[in-house]
Amino acid sequence: MSTTTSRLNRLPAAERGITIGDFLVPIRIGERISTRARHLALIVAGALFIALSANISLPVPGSPVPITGQTFSVLLVGGALGARRGIAATLLYLILGLFLPVYAEHKQGIEIIGAVRDGRFVFGATGGYLIGFVLAAGLVGRLAELGWDRRFGGALAAMALGNLVIYLIGVPWLMISTGMDLTTAFSLGVQPFLVGDAIKLLLAAGLFPFAWWVVGRGTEER
Repeated sequence: MSTTTSRLNRLPAAERGITIGDFLVPIRIGERISTRARHLALIVAGALFIALSANISLPVPGSPVPITGQTFSVLLVGGALGARRGIAATLLYLILGLFLPVYAEHKQGIEIIGAVRDGRFVFGATGGYLIGFVLAAGLVGRLAELGWDRRFGGALAAMALGNLVIYLIGVPWLMISTGMDLTTAFSLGVQPFLVGDAIKLLLAAGLFPFAWWVVGRGTEER
């Protein structure tokens, strides 16, 4: 594991584990609150950001999976906050969705992910994508901690891997919940989103190097 991590690492030891989220809390506020409070504030902000983006949605004819801003926000939150805080933020978002209409298309409730009916577990059609968000945020966050987000190429690769994880969980889950075969699930659960995903990946990958450039300029001016 350590050998694999060292190969993926793109930062000197002193900078490893630092993400752009560590610079999002203003210094004057950060100095007045504890480290734990800063982490909590970033986690809550990340969950709320995902919730807001979820309701920017467009239905896809014939598909139970809508086009939303969730993928974009999940990848941003994971990359900005790092693995642990990114996972925590997405988990908090999932928990909020159990009680509040913060899932896509203003939906809420455990049945969106899955529920027990007549003694058996029934998968919700879009539940796999929601679970995939947690894993994607963790992966992108870990790669950001290793410095992948400092350059456009690395950031794009990290975002693409995170996006792939969402589909690897979401599509099989969609197949189980609806009885679709792989071809149908791909045509309804992946294909309609590819162009939008490409745009979102490029935007997300461009934002991180720019944010690090801004942080670097601010550090130089102090």
